Amino acid sequence: MHVTFNILRQTRDNAPRLQTYELDVDPSETILTCLDRIKWEQDGSLGYRKNCRNTICGSCSMRINGRSTLACKENVGAEIARLRQIQGLSDEEIPAMTIAPMGNMPVIKDLVVDMRKFWDNLDAVDPYVSTQARQIPEREFSQSPQEREKLSHSGNCILCGACYSECNAVEVNPDFVGPHALAKAQRMVDDNRDDRTEARISQYEQGTDGVWGCTRCYYCNSVCPMEVAPLDRIGEVKQAILSRRDATASRAVRHRKTLVELVRDGGWVDERKFGVQVVGNYFQDLRGLLSLAPLGLRMLVCGKFPLRFEKSEGTEEVRSLIDSVRELEAQNR
Repeated sequence: MHVTFNILRQTRDNAPRLQTYELDVDPSETILTCLDRIKWEQDGSLGYRKNCRNTICGSCSMRINGRSTLACKENVGAEIARLRQIQGLSDEEIPAMTIAPMGNMPVIKDLVVDMRKFWDNLDAVDPYVSTQARQIPEREFSQSPQEREKLSHSGNCILCGACYSECNAVEVNPDFVGPHALAKAQRMVDDNRDDRTEARISQYEQGTDGVWGCTRCYYCNSVCPMEVAPLDRIGEVKQAILSRRDATASRAVRHRKTLVELVRDGGWVDERKFGVQVVGNYFQDLRGLLSLAPLGLRMLVCGKFPLRFEKSEGTEEVRSLIDSVRELEAQNR
């Protein structure tokens, strides 16, 4: 089939521009193979990264038709079928392929991005088993299948950068370490060979740099080529924090615990109590309470302050579900 490739070309000194290439391809060819052919047959100046070509190294990450993925993993036929479904095209129409560099990272040239911040953020979570925990040189430090299973998902990460590229939190908060780093952080928290769990928990819960900076947009899960599910791993780190902290520990912890308790009590969130308990820390944080005053006054003036709270239907069922989950979590500790 004859396919059009629109590739975003740019350098640090020039504005981005779309360049079009035409190619006769087999539907089974990967996007990376097509890029190779364009470079070898039409334009040797095209820049992109690649290495293994077998979905192992993660080098060829880029945005293909609007989503970050591996060029060696996606083939032309599957991409055309996906675009036809999205755009409502007929089976005879062949949509153009649009290739762009990954997001949230400066572009060096064409599809090559500067990943230094990506690697620095990974290093910031100290993603290595502590050496002090391995003082048994005369024997192996083995794990049971159950202990190893806890690390399986995060262990599959090939650090391709797709999740980081699509992360909304990284885009608005330059201090957020990113889903790739926090997925590795989960591995360290659950690794029984490590002896720094408590120190790691304290590190990963700080401000919006760590797990509380995640906006839970699910993009990281949707684009991960290895099914690491970074958002799920971040949730596991959050759960480890919540199991060790009471509601007075921080506003982020209080937010989660208060939310669950209010839903348990009424089936949904009583917003009158939510702000006072989370921001005002149950009337203990005077500054927090005062910060709520302007909003509260505006709501009263506009007639939008709820004077009553009515429990939702099925509140008892919701409460039973929450209590059942808590019992299961207690049994598994």
